[in-house]
Amino acid sequence: MTLRVCLLGFGEVGQTLATGLLGRVDSLSAWDIRFADSASGPSRAASRIGVTAAVNAAVAVKGANLIVSAVTAAQISAAARSITSGIARDAWYLDLNSTSPASKNAAADIVSAAGGRFVEAAVMSPIQPRGAASPMLIGGDHATAFQPLASQLGFTGMRVMPGKPGSASAAKMCRSVLVKGLEALVLESLLAARRHGVEDAVLDSLQGLKINDWREDARYMMSRALLHGARRAEELREVARTVGEAGLTPHMSSAGAAWQEWAAEHPEIAAERDLGKLLDGLLSAQPGGVTT
Repeated sequence: MTLRVCLLGFGEVGQTLATGLLGRVDSLSAWDIRFADSASGPSRAASRIGVTAAVNAAVAVKGANLIVSAVTAAQISAAARSITSGIARDAWYLDLNSTSPASKNAAADIVSAAGGRFVEAAVMSPIQPRGAASPMLIGGDHATAFQPLASQLGFTGMRVMPGKPGSASAAKMCRSVLVKGLEALVLESLLAARRHGVEDAVLDSLQGLKINDWREDARYMMSRALLHGARRAEELREVARTVGEAGLTPHMSSAGAAWQEWAAEHPEIAAERDLGKLLDGLLSAQPGGVTT
């Protein structure tokens, strides 16, 4: 079978998957709204990796057996709608977006109505360094049938999530309460500690917790928020929606989204390797303005 794959969204996830897919498929196209700017990161990456950058989503998906959606959380439904005029009957649509179960199911309805086979997916670790082989939960009516093709394309970490549609996304969102929320907690804790001059005492006291090196890991977590906070804030708002769908008030998730969004305004500080200098750089940016 000729394998033609289309990537919707060409950020970190799309670029990582493209690198691994190129040797496994017959053609690989991509669409990203930032392709409109030839100087954008996705545009430059498509040229560097050797992926065909389409002029729009409908052109990108034409003839594709598999469409992989890896856009930002807020764009999940827009991405699904963008391919309805071009998707082939029974084409697979693998949705990797980090969203609430309700958002995922809404996208599934759009794709199914257009004739595609929607597979819900939740990436349960950073996409680097394993790429397509990262652990993923997949669900929906077509998940089991999709697994042989997934393995052929290198998605060897996939396993089918039992339960109702949206269960895989619910698992990812509940995980993100901790993972993305911890980044926000580290920001708030260490910025306040630095202001009081007690960050060393705080970090020393944390060494008994199961993190290898709190100084290095704290710096890493904050740098991730600085570089990817806008996308993480979108995800945490979907996390908050998921918590709300469980009948709970998402206090921590909503506050975490505010910190992530603020951090994204200061990406230039992320390269600082010294934790103290990183904290001082952020403190000079007036974090007291963060509100939830």
